Amino acid sequence: MTQSTESHDHDEHDHAEQDHEHESGPLAELVTVRDWLRYAVTRFNREKIFCGHGVSSVFDEAAWLILSSLALPIDRLDPFLDACIPSDERVALLENIERRAIERIPTAYIVQEAWLGEYRFHVDERVIVPRSFFAELLEDGLTPWIEDPETVTSALDMCTGSGCLAVLMAHAYPNAEVTAVDLSADALEVARLNVDEYGLNDQIELVQSDVFANLGNRRFDLILSNPPYVTDDAMDALPQEYRHEPAMALAAGSDGLDVVRTLIAKAAAYLHSEGILAVEVGHNRNLVETAFPDLPFSWLGTRGGDDMVFVLRREDLPGGES
Repeated sequence: MTQSTESHDHDEHDHAEQDHEHESGPLAELVTVRDWLRYAVTRFNREKIFCGHGVSSVFDEAAWLILSSLALPIDRLDPFLDACIPSDERVALLENIERRAIERIPTAYIVQEAWLGEYRFHVDERVIVPRSFFAELLEDGLTPWIEDPETVTSALDMCTGSGCLAVLMAHAYPNAEVTAVDLSADALEVARLNVDEYGLNDQIELVQSDVFANLGNRRFDLILSNPPYVTDDAMDALPQEYRHEPAMALAAGSDGLDVVRTLIAKAAAYLHSEGILAVEVGHNRNLVETAFPDLPFSWLGTRGGDDMVFVLRREDLPGGES
């Protein structure tokens, strides 16, 4: 036997072994959605993944990944549990589970979608995965701070990212012209996809700006922001899943207030006389109140906590009393 023939036989042997592994591995043995759900939960538990992008449990993460990968409604698991998954779909499903388990890629990036309440958004690694307490607060239009949502005619979503909160604001305030601002051109490309998806081009304007720099003389009834607010120490301790997100959308200096300081210092100049500023700061309430001991912050209650979002009226902001 010649060397080339030996090499060819060796390659065929390797391929045969690989084929046999696939035939006897999860691709062959896992047939139903129920089978794959059990497999995914086990893989995620063994790899100790971190769930922090829209779900809080390994089971919910596995269900989301499997249902979205199969183009099934993510809120209706039970009717599909015993459905058989064709072999060609199993290949992609296994790859997605492994990417989530080994590479720690958030499910939202793998399936390129995320949800805030009933609203679906396209996401990819150009933007952070949507998650905000404002999704709950906008359900009633921020009442009682805004008494009648229909009276809001201009609103600003500062640090819009994927545009998710701008879309929610457009629905909460049907008479408002919404301006959505981000420093990242990449993020605004994703926001454009979501604005287009909801048919809101006439209501939402996307602006690239370093906070207020490119907003000219505009004034708003409401400035809402879910800005970067992760401290340097917290950035160093983030689970691997968050490393896939743009650092500029998370990191905000030693005390997490780099952008918040600018918002507080300059917001009054961009608000109407009765306008309000609402800002999400995560677990940084103590840092905010320490940095601004003289400001009368009001902290809004949500299902996730009572000290994640503050509100200030224009008259209470620096320069707002004039």
